[in-house]
Amino acid sequence: MSDPLIRALDDYVVLEPGKPEQLLSAADTLTWLSGWLRSLDQLPADLAGQPDLDAAAQRLIDTACDLEISPGITLQWFAVRLEPPTA
Repeated sequence: MSDPLIRALDDYVVLEPGKPEQLLSAADTLTWLSGWLRSLDQLPADLAGQPDLDAAAQRLIDTACDLEISPGITLQWFAVRLEPPTA
């Protein structure tokens, strides 16, 4: 089971081949991932049943940290904490 604190994180580092890493908000990461899903010819099988691309992107954020967009080319995203948690 994943750590519930990961759900509270609001920022992600995203990696695209050939580009510098980017630091994005959770909302911007969702938009970034939705855009990449839109560019695919076909969604991965585990995302095909999602009602729309935003839901598919949210499922990816919740369950994975990479997406192969073409053979050998992978996008990655990692949740990061910019501030220490308050007690």
